[in-house]
Amino acid sequence: MNIQTKYFNELTINKKDILHFEYGLPGFINEKQFVLLPLSEEKVYFVLQSVQTPELAFVVTNPFLFFKDYDFELDRATVHSLEIKEPSDVAVYSILTLQDPFEHTTANLQAPVIVHVKNKKAKQVILNDDKYTTKHALFQESPISVKE
Repeated sequence: MNIQTKYFNELTINKKDILHFEYGLPGFINEKQFVLLPLSEEKVYFVLQSVQTPELAFVVTNPFLFFKDYDFELDRATVHSLEIKEPSDVAVYSILTLQDPFEHTTANLQAPVIVHVKNKKAKQVILNDDKYTTKHALFQESPISVKE
């Protein structure tokens, strides 16, 4: 199927790659279908693109690449609603707030996006842990060298 995107114009995507957010995203409750699109060959950064609304797209990354001590436990309701059986079922993404220069970009560690990689169910969860905020400096702890 073809979709219009914010960063890539029109793209053909496979319906099996669509992520299903049963309750939408906070602030976007009517947006229930997204697709993850790699921003580069290294697949460090992705675009979480709405299937329905071309201008709605978030740049995301795997937070564990940048924050080695990032750790949280999912509540039972989330585990049940996403049908998570094993840790390997899950991919975690953090939404980035892009800055100029890019080195000042921040990551939202308080509200990770949880994706069941097999059944494509997804949910953005709000963590009740005051050690995480919506604006952690992305490159403060980065153990990897990232090239765009």
